[in-house]
Amino acid sequence: MAGIYLHIPFCASFCTYCGFYSEVCTGREPHARYIEALARETSLRRDFFKGEPIKTIYFGGGTPSMLMGDDLHRIHDALAAAFDLSRVEEFTVEVNPEDVVSRGGLLPALRSIGANRISMGVQSFCDRHLRWMNRRHDAATAVEAFRKLRTAGFGNISIDLIFGFAGLTDIEWRDTLQRAISLAPEHISAYQMSIDAESALAEMVALGRYADPGDEICARQYELQQQMLEAAGYGQYEVSNFCRPGYHSRHNSAYWTREPYLGLGAAAHSFNGSDRRSWNSSSVEQYCKALEDGRLPLGGGEHLTEKDIYNERIMLGLRTTRGVPKGLIAAPGILQDTGDTYRIPRDKLFICDSIIEDFLR
Repeated sequence: MAGIYLHIPFCASFCTYCGFYSEVCTGREPHARYIEALARETSLRRDFFKGEPIKTIYFGGGTPSMLMGDDLHRIHDALAAAFDLSRVEEFTVEVNPEDVVSRGGLLPALRSIGANRISMGVQSFCDRHLRWMNRRHDAATAVEAFRKLRTAGFGNISIDLIFGFAGLTDIEWRDTLQRAISLAPEHISAYQMSIDAESALAEMVALGRYADPGDEICARQYELQQQMLEAAGYGQYEVSNFCRPGYHSRHNSAYWTREPYLGLGAAAHSFNGSDRRSWNSSSVEQYCKALEDGRLPLGGGEHLTEKDIYNERIMLGLRTTRGVPKGLIAAPGILQDTGDTYRIPRDKLFICDSIIEDFLR
């Protein structure tokens, strides 16, 4: 299978913790120019997969839900002209709750282009924490947005949550988890807050205005989410991901099994499914200029050695609850034997990075 990731690098404001590449943009003109550049890149990349069926599409960001209906249709038309989309099984779009509630034409536009899965960044159901994160929504807006998505006919909704940051108590984390469970989404991603180098949070750390809560607190909150989500019927299939049966993210799962994917847009990465990765320029201006000149906006690339490929298979596979084939690892040590694979025990997933290091070459 193959997947297409399309990056929308625009946000109305920057979240405190986010270091992903994006630009603050509230006007129409940057969007329009970027969408045309995306359409041009899509056409130039039409031979990337060499006939492999495309099974997943993912619009990420940034904030894809900032786009107008015409923009979404322009992107979809370009994809349909360049690739056979008849076998797409999963079409995910990331949305912000505020956009879902305030932009009346958004959901019909998403339905009309074939989106069948929504990933909504909720992060918390505590308004105090949402304000600190510089999110555009409050808890009530997140609940309203979820209900609007259901009313619009979306039967596969994922919500993102964040734990492990200073000021989050176990009681508050339990409440956020319980409120998420009460909405009954098909999928929940729960990530520990990290200090991204380009984020406002990193600057706060440098100025002595923020410090991590410590491994003991983060591990306790991680265990709490495992207990609560699994008790509510969400099976854990990756370090940070839980779902109801049959609702795992097919697109993200393909990353972990090293399937080929094409990244379109500024800063997007691509992988040929074997030994080659490449990435686009991380500047919207440079990206657009290259495509206006008829050139691919390449920012760089790398050839993977046999050692690189082995380490990737170990690193990515051991992050999942399926694990890695037995033939890859001679001595399992702490790993569980499932019959066909070795995997990290459920109660050790919080420290998976340190475990994985022992198996890398």
